[in-house]
Amino acid sequence: MGNTTAWDARFEVTADGKGLVKDAGLVLLRKTADVVGLTEQIAVAFGPGRVERICRGTVLASAAAAIAVGARNLSQIERLLAGHDGTLGACGSDTTLWRTLASVDDRRLARLRTALRRTRKKAWQLIAGRPVGFPWLTIGGKTLPGWIVVDLDATLVECHSVKEQAAGTYKGGWGHHPLGGWVANTGETLTILPRPGNAGSNTAADHRIVLGEVFDQIPDPGVHSKILIRIDGAGASHETIERILTANHSRRRVAFTIGWTITPVEEAAIAALPEQSWTAYLRQNGEPATVAGLDGEEMDYGHVAEITGLPGREGWPGDLRLIVR
Repeated sequence: MGNTTAWDARFEVTADGKGLVKDAGLVLLRKTADVVGLTEQIAVAFGPGRVERICRGTVLASAAAAIAVGARNLSQIERLLAGHDGTLGACGSDTTLWRTLASVDDRRLARLRTALRRTRKKAWQLIAGRPVGFPWLTIGGKTLPGWIVVDLDATLVECHSVKEQAAGTYKGGWGHHPLGGWVANTGETLTILPRPGNAGSNTAADHRIVLGEVFDQIPDPGVHSKILIRIDGAGASHETIERILTANHSRRRVAFTIGWTITPVEEAAIAALPEQSWTAYLRQNGEPATVAGLDGEEMDYGHVAEITGLPGREGWPGDLRLIVR
């Protein structure tokens, strides 16, 4: 465990001088992992076992830092970290990293999730302790204090060789189609569900799994007790909305926005709207969104209106607000 703390005893950040190292961002990331306790928590998650020459927390935290600065495979991670052997100390070879990853079963993965949640709690406390405080989002010119905003989305990851779960994608490519959850306030990845390339975009079962892990990863519900989930049209399923609604309880409020498929019911409601019902788009800062027209003059980029009170589709919660654009 000593390898995770002793290396930075004489650590300084400077732009000139002797003893400089390249890729300083890697060093700062590894230092951050140590400060918030991630390196130690990962080591704890691996638990007692045979004596390891290198702490597994050191191996994974250093590998993550190497990936963040550009490493794309285990060999590149090893070579990049080898250049910091005099700074960080021994971080393990590509074989050591491979053995570490191969040893992660379901039980250890659950312990690693617990380690991430504990680490995130400390990191958020440090962030909130800054003079500017925690980064609450501003949407349409309105700040949302106390709200943690989480975006769920699937993304395509292309592969150039045969890999586990790689398959043809809906865009005609080859690779994976993971579904993840990200905190918009801090830019963190809360969870990613690995899926084959041919996985569906709106698979409700996958959304329910990711939502469960999202709620589990947001620390201290007594403080961060308001959560806004944002999903595109892939979230418009009864099962996904039901999972979000059941996450509400006395200590936590969960709201959501989802995409919506237009049907003849909505088209009829939109046609019935009077012209004065439409309002111009707003930018993130609350200013009207404009675009240059054909004659060069600025014009509204688009308009939105609400059709909540007009006839809607059956089978959906009656208190849903429907916004059209």
